[in-house]
Amino acid sequence: MLLILLGVLILHLIALILLIVSTAASAWTVGGDGSTDLWYNCMTTSGGYHCKPASNEDWIQAVQALMILSILFCFFSLIAFLYQLFRLVKGGRFFFTAIFQILACVFVMCGAIIYTVMSPDNGLQFGYAYVLAWVAFPLCLISGLIYIVLRKKE
Repeated sequence: MLLILLGVLILHLIALILLIVSTAASAWTVGGDGSTDLWYNCMTTSGGYHCKPASNEDWIQAVQALMILSILFCFFSLIAFLYQLFRLVKGGRFFFTAIFQILACVFVMCGAIIYTVMSPDNGLQFGYAYVLAWVAFPLCLISGLIYIVLRKKE
């Protein structure tokens, strides 16, 4: 049982780290001499590396909000898991933790889908931060489903 708890905790921490890195990294789209993320559009020119804030369009603000919500809900589910680990009655299930983790999963999925559909197609390719967001999605889902079936050992 201890091994399962340690495994799900490590899975949860990996998902949280991936969410933080994908939200903060500046490589959602890359190509040529520039990169774009949720917060800045950066270009390399002969004068150096210049960044300007991301557009104020509604879709990019929705992606920003959804990614931040996914980080918050993943963090809150981690705190809830640690709390329930010590306070939950014997034989109880981690439903509260599972709900928060599955909500984090839904938020990151919606944010990545919006970015996929709405990002301009101007010859740029999706970068590693975008891929990390998609990798974090199934990890959050798997850990959320594990929390649903996980019981505190009697």
